[in-house]
Amino acid sequence: MKTPVRPEHSGLPAQVWLASRSPRRLELLETLGLKVQVFLAQSSPEAEALEAPLEHEDPLLYVQRVTQLKLNAALEAMRAQRLSGLVLAADTTVALNGYILGKPQNAAEALAMLNSLSNTTHEVHTAVAGAWLDNKGGTTAQNAVQTSHVEFSEIPETFIQAYIDSGEPFDKAGAYGIQGIAGQYVRHISGSHSGIMGLPLFETSELIRQLQTAAQKSN
Repeated sequence: MKTPVRPEHSGLPAQVWLASRSPRRLELLETLGLKVQVFLAQSSPEAEALEAPLEHEDPLLYVQRVTQLKLNAALEAMRAQRLSGLVLAADTTVALNGYILGKPQNAAEALAMLNSLSNTTHEVHTAVAGAWLDNKGGTTAQNAVQTSHVEFSEIPETFIQAYIDSGEPFDKAGAYGIQGIAGQYVRHISGSHSGIMGLPLFETSELIRQLQTAAQKSN
């Protein structure tokens, strides 16, 4: 009889909190065998406002700053509700020639982004921040960031228009999801496929193990 690989076999806790609305991040964490409870500290408009970049902000610094803000908001709300445990926050941004390509707000923005990514290479930065919140409100924190390079072949205009009409680009940084139909035009990636999707599994699992070890030492 086959037995499943459980989180403790790889040094992971049985359960984590996820401070994210992203279904992709939830699915990726669940592939590790974790029981994941989504914890949303903010409404959608509040979360979107938090993701606004500063003027001329470096994409790598931006994604780390926003991720830390998301974690801080989650920790504050969890303390208020007297919750404890390991909580994760993450953010992903697409960058081309040093400029941040966020989630397009309309069809024109999506068209401009996809045309700019066609037949070129861009960066995808995903930051992860985690904390172990004990039952007294104290925290042990860690963070990580992963950068991948994604090369697109030429994307046909007919595909771009149909892709925009499908609505898929509008909740994704850079106006595309590598796990979706646009992935057929990705010629090459250097880095982490799961990181491009929204959560680098290697860096995230390492971060979780570090947090668990630090929390155990402090008890």
